[in-house]
Amino acid sequence: MKSEQKKSENQKKAKKKRGKRGGVASFFGTLLALVLVAALASAAFCAFSVRDLLKPVDTEGKSEYVTIPQGMSVREIGELLEEKALIQSSKVFYYVARFPQVLLRRNPPLVFQSGVYEISPAMDTLEIIGILADGKQAFIKTSIPEGLTIGKIAKILDRMEVCGEQEFIRATRDEEMLKALGIDAENCEGYLFPDTYFFYPNMTAEEVVAKMIDNFFLNLNKIEGQEKAKSIDYGTLVLASIVEREFRVDEEAPLIAGVFKNRLEVGMRLESCATVEYIITEIQKKAHPEVITYKDLWIQSPFNTYRNEGLPPRPICNPGRTALAAALNPEESGYLYFTLTDAHEGRHTFSETLDEHTKATTEFRTKRAN
Repeated sequence: MKSEQKKSENQKKAKKKRGKRGGVASFFGTLLALVLVAALASAAFCAFSVRDLLKPVDTEGKSEYVTIPQGMSVREIGELLEEKALIQSSKVFYYVARFPQVLLRRNPPLVFQSGVYEISPAMDTLEIIGILADGKQAFIKTSIPEGLTIGKIAKILDRMEVCGEQEFIRATRDEEMLKALGIDAENCEGYLFPDTYFFYPNMTAEEVVAKMIDNFFLNLNKIEGQEKAKSIDYGTLVLASIVEREFRVDEEAPLIAGVFKNRLEVGMRLESCATVEYIITEIQKKAHPEVITYKDLWIQSPFNTYRNEGLPPRPICNPGRTALAAALNPEESGYLYFTLTDAHEGRHTFSETLDEHTKATTEFRTKRAN
């Protein structure tokens, strides 16, 4: 009887103990559930906030050019973009860029390159980060043809919104900059290398001039015999500018340079129509003449090689590599004359004597008249 009573009391105690444990478990279970619900609610709220802050600032906003200087940190870039009202939050920008595997699905670290970027407030933050990480800079592709003068190049740069026309012209006369670049001349006519450039928008004129002059010396070093040249004889540069305006077929350029060299050596005037065209268009500011008249040949100017012996005082244009190579390596011959005899292909006939030259010129004119 006693054993049964004791057994009953033990069962009651065990039941009471289990009840206490169940109550504790129930309490902690409820607490855990509440924490999980709060965490999920917080996460949902944060996710909503982040998504909201990643959205474009203004879907109809205009893009602008943003310069990212060398050495600017990710945090500073974000602050710059937020200051310019191009992103919603610099903090969100920073954390997305620092942990790109989360939203961008990219492996860290992201490296932002310095330069100029075209960014619009209509872009979301992820798109902007992608542009900066991929280095998709805003370039203005600008083609500068061979044979243009400073004035004509300035108009192209102004039209392409690279830099202002007058600012560029002033920069080409900046004595201190020209000396620093190894140029001892009144301006840098002749040193602005014709090429296709990828300029930044709104560059300073000085940056553009320096870039074109650096390109000149880079290409000069690619010409045979000039691999280590740090300068070029100024007279050779002037000659190259005349050759540039005279030749039409590449293989004739060295022959034309050779004719001018032969004339200089025997004391003959160069008699280049290109120099007369330069006077009419660049000095007198007139339209390009269809025909050079005998009256034009007697214009008084130091650039008129029909009136004056020797080379003009300065280059008449900016020559390309073909003309530069021809002036540096003129082809040796006995020719003293050349005249255009194939207008379609742009080929010339070269002569050693005035009689041969006159005959070739007369035959060409007769052929054209017929």
